[in-house]
Amino acid sequence: MRDLAAGFGYLVKGQRWVSRNTRWWVSGLLPALITLVLYVAVLVLLGFWADDIAVWMTPFANDWDAPWPGLLRGVVTALVFLGGLLFAVVSFAAVTLLVGQFFYDALAEQVDETEGGAPPAPEVSLWRELWIAAWDSVLVLGRVALYGAVLFLLGFLPFVGQTVIPVIGFCVSGYFLTAELTAVALQRRGVDLAGRLALLRGRRMLSIGFGVPLALLFLVPLAAVFLMPGAVAGATLLARDLLPPEECEPDQDAEELPARPSAPAPPGPVFTKEG
Repeated sequence: MRDLAAGFGYLVKGQRWVSRNTRWWVSGLLPALITLVLYVAVLVLLGFWADDIAVWMTPFANDWDAPWPGLLRGVVTALVFLGGLLFAVVSFAAVTLLVGQFFYDALAEQVDETEGGAPPAPEVSLWRELWIAAWDSVLVLGRVALYGAVLFLLGFLPFVGQTVIPVIGFCVSGYFLTAELTAVALQRRGVDLAGRLALLRGRRMLSIGFGVPLALLFLVPLAAVFLMPGAVAGATLLARDLLPPEECEPDQDAEELPARPSAPAPPGPVFTKEG
């Protein structure tokens, strides 16, 4: 429970950070706004087509007696739209981070510098960073789609499918939303996708405490746009918890020691163990 509260605390701290640094908040709004316009259009189309998708998925119900075909397809329509909505919540962060890679990377770096112990900037080009971020996002969203397909099928279970499964769905969405948002800070620390997921698995409640409230807030119209800069700032603070600054480069001091000038030896005889 402590990690659950700590995760929510990082979400709040991130929003407070951008409220005190409004320049960074404003610079992070434009990528989120561009992504929001795209996603609203896609969700509107999904809303129009959800009934047709439900009919296409349930051809076996054509010969059923009324009212069962309508009831089944009503449930499928709701599950299709809910699944698309949850997928949109997670993928919104991924697409927004790609659109605003330059802005959010600079924001995460500023948070690190403000808190102290900022890691050095990675020695890779912007295009290389974009490629890595895009490929990692595809892999994460593939996992989300796999979990979503399983949860979609479980949604047909009586009672459980309409109560427990949506809760699990939001937990899964929140967990992977955290995975996406911490990517900016952890990539700067040289942590790849496998390492990032391993860190989050070790602190699942921390990830859920941060991601689930944010996923719920992202469902509010326009909230995702205004919360995205603070979400990146909060994810950077969370990443500092997962991988404290002193652990980012454990061998750095050892490499620097030989380069430091040694103090001159004091005059006089030098005694050894043999002497």
